[in-house]
Amino acid sequence: MSIIRKRSAAHKAYLPNNLRDNQYILAEFTLTDELLATISAFIDEKSTQPYYATYQKLSSLFFEITEGFELSNCQFIANDKLARVRFSQEMHQWQTNQQILFYYNPEHHQLNKAFFDATKRAKKISLLFLATGNDIRLNAAYFHQKVTQVVNKLCEAVNLDASDVRLRDHQHLTYDLFAKQKGCLNTQTHKLRHIEKRYQSQQVIVPEYHSAMNYAVVSLNISNELMQLVELDHSAKDPYNPLYAHITNAFTQAAQHYNLNNAALIANGLVPIVRYSIHEIVSRVGELQMLGYNPEQLPCGIVSKWDANELTDTVHFIFVATKENSTEHGFGRFLNQIEQAMKEVSETLQVSASKDEVLVRFHQHIAYNF
Repeated sequence: MSIIRKRSAAHKAYLPNNLRDNQYILAEFTLTDELLATISAFIDEKSTQPYYATYQKLSSLFFEITEGFELSNCQFIANDKLARVRFSQEMHQWQTNQQILFYYNPEHHQLNKAFFDATKRAKKISLLFLATGNDIRLNAAYFHQKVTQVVNKLCEAVNLDASDVRLRDHQHLTYDLFAKQKGCLNTQTHKLRHIEKRYQSQQVIVPEYHSAMNYAVVSLNISNELMQLVELDHSAKDPYNPLYAHITNAFTQAAQHYNLNNAALIANGLVPIVRYSIHEIVSRVGELQMLGYNPEQLPCGIVSKWDANELTDTVHFIFVATKENSTEHGFGRFLNQIEQAMKEVSETLQVSASKDEVLVRFHQHIAYNF
């Protein structure tokens, strides 16, 4: 193999053929007094559901516009909950105090639905667009373009300044790190190029001023075998401290070994949420573990958050890309480093490649104001 071909191969990720591909786009805007007055001339605060007519009118208009653009899996959210999207062979939605989780299969499921609390005025309106069909990554730019057309038309209909809308395009690839050991021998080749570069090649231009996040979340379930690697004292005040310390040591050594110095371990039962932030943020917000990173800055080190009093079901390992992890080719090399690090962690923790699932989800996000 020539030197040029070797360099090219180093920037490619060879992922299992049974990987899952997802894309969803969120368009969000504040429900201001001016917008409220435009939609509903009168709000009866004494009513048991004062905002029902407002949400019903706006959601109906939204679904009418999406139908015109042949988008058939759209959700209207007016309860200030965080939308999260996951793959599932069965379609259903599950709500907590802070989240709405949407489970669906892009190849088979389509549904337009409104989620709101008519007794309360939401701080913001969230419009969720779920990609459908096959070849989601290939058609991502076209889907993004359609969504922007819908948002522009909705803004015109309700006299909303388009610059007040924040658009967030979320894409991720999900697969088992040990899919090959479980019988999936075929692979797909990915360079994992920046979203804006992929879109540009298809004549879809992302605004110059946008934020971008590229990161991986690797999930490992706690098993009986894993717990038996350390001696636990269930009568202690912090019985699971040895377990989490052991996992953290394995994670830290592997991350440093492969120069992955922008990472976090979450083992406290909270849902890790990675966001763009000018300054580093590690904070708990109810059910969520917020992790704020600025990918333009130098790596901020390795963070570990665990609750030694509680046994969590799953440990999450987060790796956030910085400028150092980005090349003209994309993030293929970065993902390869993550895979190598997690294989080293798995070996240390005696994870069974043929039995245990180590789920890798590689995220690519962009966000901008219209």
